[in-house]
Amino acid sequence: MKRDTLPFYTMDNFVFDGKKVLLRVDINSPIDNAGNISDETRIRSHAETINELIDLGASVSILAHQGRPGDADFTTLEAHSKMLQKHVKAPLKYVDDLFGPTAREAIKSMNQGDVLLLENARFYSEENVEKVPEVQAKTFLVRYLAPLFSIYVNDAFATAHRGHPSLTGFPMVMPSAGGRLLEKEVEFLSTVSSGSSKPCIFVLGGGKVSDSVQLMETLLPTGMADKVLLTGMISHLFLIAQGKKVGRATLKIMEGKGLNSLLPRAESLLKKYGERIMTPVDVATLKSGARYETGLSGVGDDAPIYDVGEGTVSAYCEELKKAKTVMMRGPAGFIEDPRFTRGSEALLRCLVSTNAKSLLGGGHLRAISEKLGVADKIGYFSTGGGAFITFLSGEKMPALEVLITSAKKFKSDK
Repeated sequence: MKRDTLPFYTMDNFVFDGKKVLLRVDINSPIDNAGNISDETRIRSHAETINELIDLGASVSILAHQGRPGDADFTTLEAHSKMLQKHVKAPLKYVDDLFGPTAREAIKSMNQGDVLLLENARFYSEENVEKVPEVQAKTFLVRYLAPLFSIYVNDAFATAHRGHPSLTGFPMVMPSAGGRLLEKEVEFLSTVSSGSSKPCIFVLGGGKVSDSVQLMETLLPTGMADKVLLTGMISHLFLIAQGKKVGRATLKIMEGKGLNSLLPRAESLLKKYGERIMTPVDVATLKSGARYETGLSGVGDDAPIYDVGEGTVSAYCEELKKAKTVMMRGPAGFIEDPRFTRGSEALLRCLVSTNAKSLLGGGHLRAISEKLGVADKIGYFSTGGGAFITFLSGEKMPALEVLITSAKKFKSDK
């Protein structure tokens, strides 16, 4: 889907000079046990939109969230503001208020080019409830903030499948557009959905096994994926479903994470689409304190599978060379241990050596690509998790649907 055919307004449709802009981003980030942000991928990803709005003469107030009430990562956005400042060209002010007097006064006093980050939107109870846009437009968040701005920009594709007030309420009452990050994600995923860049290969890994199974249940029946190459824990699930040997240590980890409940779904996918699903032919484990590669028949019971082996990388690379589009989500191995980053690194090197249009999902793969110095050769880095799956499943996404409604309701300054 090209920019001029998007069903909602983009930033190209508005004049921002001298305007106050409310920008919704998704900088929801992993928080480690010490309370520090451990991956700044999403924070950095929104810098392009923010900096462009500054260049276009807007003052920008940023609305975002972190975690969910009751969770360990539910915290303020003070640390996010410091990290975001590293990537934003103008001084960024953090306000520990959302729509109260302090926040409203700070917004009113903003000058052209100013940037402001408001407090965690989920500190406000109504932000945690999903309802239809017409209802969200009447929430206090929207009623207090909307009159202070001329334009609303949503750059938070990763939460576009949610129906919260900060995502769906504002477009109902004011001119709205999709930001650059959201725009790029929709364009890329639309290309995949349309089948215009075939063959399309998905490389799935990482620890979010349930999400990957759900994604396969969408991609394979619809023909969106010509082949799915499995790594990481989802490959262990499918190897078990195939009756292959993974060893007691790996079986114990799978049982401990409750992943055996997914076996019937894996078996069903193999039965229907087995010729389009590839699993590892060799793996890496730990032996005498060192990385040890072996065929599946040689997998022992004392050490779990930690990575794919060279034979698997070679076989997968041959498939990647045939592709026009490659989407890779999640690392191939236990990359927290440097001995087991080799599979992920080799697959990324192979990917950038092809002519395929590429998309990477997840902060781990981005970090590895930057370490290898190949990040600039990747077509696009996706920030969406659940939104990614929802979009490819063809389900309606509330935050995108309301942008379409807003485009019909409000004429832009084009």
